[in-house]
Amino acid sequence: MSACGAPSAPEVPAVVEEAPAEATEAPAAAATEAPAVPAEPFRVAVVMPSAINDLAFSQSMYDALMRIQEEMGGPEAFEIVYSENMFVVDDAAAAIRDYASQGFDLVIGHGSQYGSSLQEIAPDFPETSFAWGTTAETFGQPNIFAYEAASQEGGYVNGVLAATLSTSKVIGVVGPIEVGDAKLYVDGFKAGVAATDPSITVNVNYIGSFSDVALASEAASTHISAGADVLTGTAQMVVGAIGKAEEANALWFGTQSNQTELAPSIVVSSQVYHWEVALREMLTLIGEGTLGGQSFKANLANGGEVIEFNADYSLPAEAQTLADDTIKGIIDGSITITLP
Repeated sequence: MSACGAPSAPEVPAVVEEAPAEATEAPAAAATEAPAVPAEPFRVAVVMPSAINDLAFSQSMYDALMRIQEEMGGPEAFEIVYSENMFVVDDAAAAIRDYASQGFDLVIGHGSQYGSSLQEIAPDFPETSFAWGTTAETFGQPNIFAYEAASQEGGYVNGVLAATLSTSKVIGVVGPIEVGDAKLYVDGFKAGVAATDPSITVNVNYIGSFSDVALASEAASTHISAGADVLTGTAQMVVGAIGKAEEANALWFGTQSNQTELAPSIVVSSQVYHWEVALREMLTLIGEGTLGGQSFKANLANGGEVIEFNADYSLPAEAQTLADDTIKGIIDGSITITLP
């Protein structure tokens, strides 16, 4: 994701590429929890700050939409188009406006930097639903939904495991910009480490970018030089940090998407966002005539966040039990996560 920026003016034409998106297909299937299949295809457009295969923030939404498409019966019932790598906010705003003008039922700006653009564009298309995240802010507008992740929960679980597995008692965190689900994840991770072993040092470096892979690599190298044998980070630039962790054989804990395939030998677990929890609610409301005005939160309890373990990493049985108990405690409320 890129940093927040100014939205485009209403008259700016929606010209991002030759064609702003292509329909994406998925196998047809049905699920009992999915909203009723509409008589006409439900059309969704999503604008994302990075690539759909970034194994981080953008992919988390893309994968969720594909799962919804499968539940709904395939592309004939649920059409998806997307614009990826929209790190320039003005370009993203143009794409959002273009999709709305094409009559899409739901237009998603998947990034906190897109909020101002949606706030400006949505009133011009009162019959179109818009959504954005990660936030609870709908701007009081009747056709804007908002969604967010309680990412501190998975961060806490990862932190507990990290503290259990670290032998150097130094852990490094590579953060993007200190906002939104990134900050929540980092704060939750730190809380999990502290609750497990307060003697461990957690060094945090926010690099000031969601997309600068080189800076993330540099930050990871700095942590490793300082003695860190466990690393974590959030946002799409972490591919660089994971590479450095793999070179040093330092363990990695992921978030947003399952990052195991980037380094199967060192990734222990990943907190994975399942945005379909929020998407299902939006689709049901839209079908009932409510186009916005509500916000949704993904968490461990509702399945909007899932801790996925790397089957190829030999996690000690006692550590697995500790992780399972921590997840259970967060869900039942017996574990309280204290954030700064």
